[in-house]
Amino acid sequence: MTLPSCRTEPLPGRQFTIILNDQERTRWRFDEETPRPCFFPIVGPSGTCLTRMGHPGAPNHDHHRSVWWAHNAVACVDFWSEGKGPRIRQREWFAIEDGEEETRFAVGLDWLDGHDPAPLLRQEMIACARPLEGGEWTLELQSTWTAPGATELGKTNFGFLAVRVAKHLSERFGSGVLTGETGGQGEPALFGKPSRWTDYSGPVPAQAGADFEKEGIAFFDHPQNPGSPANWHVREDGWMGPSFNRNGPYALGPDRPLTLRYLLWMHRGDGEPTRMLPRYEAFAATPALSVIASSKPHVMYEIVRQET
Repeated sequence: MTLPSCRTEPLPGRQFTIILNDQERTRWRFDEETPRPCFFPIVGPSGTCLTRMGHPGAPNHDHHRSVWWAHNAVACVDFWSEGKGPRIRQREWFAIEDGEEETRFAVGLDWLDGHDPAPLLRQEMIACARPLEGGEWTLELQSTWTAPGATELGKTNFGFLAVRVAKHLSERFGSGVLTGETGGQGEPALFGKPSRWTDYSGPVPAQAGADFEKEGIAFFDHPQNPGSPANWHVREDGWMGPSFNRNGPYALGPDRPLTLRYLLWMHRGDGEPTRMLPRYEAFAATPALSVIASSKPHVMYEIVRQET
């Protein structure tokens, strides 16, 4: 039996490796030693890592973990900074599915405030990785949060999904460029502004031996997300993320879950908007994902598209 070319494989040390066309492209890391899970590395088309752990120049930013979920105002609890209190823990995995066109997995995460053993929030995350031509690939991330009682997400720039790019992609520490959907470039033009996507691209390091000059990460906000298009928190020092609560609080409750959908595209070339628009439109038309009970033998759950 031949293994599918797109696979998610559990590894020792509480991590999943995501393999596309028989090449590792990222790992989902959920060990108990760190405050929250993350995806690292994020490998670009040339084989160069496009993200990093921590800030190139500020040791107080070790909470920046490549691609990660966090929020600094969940019922006044800070899940963004790193201390001895709040933690995000993977409680269980629901499904891992392999194939020739994509691989996807679903996990349950608990947001723990450090005092009460019951989670403040529960998060169901579904990740879907798909290879494209020329070593490009996408990572679709969908998360749904539920709260046991009335819970407010406070007004803040920080949360939910963030990307810390590699040093060579940063505007300040490398030769990268931030670009938004209108073509505006740089932190002053994009910070706090609404945009359907943001892109960080730059030259490929010479030692990568790539047959092209640039690559980057495009970060797309789905139009069904509340408040879309998002207002972006971007920095010239090398990070970007949609600020879900930039304009005000949001209430969660037992009967009011929150679902957010995002897409990361690891691509060749720059972030020119005419290149980004078709990918955004394809993502916008893609049905959401669901975890359902399975009728297959020896399979408890499966992941399906919510076809309309």
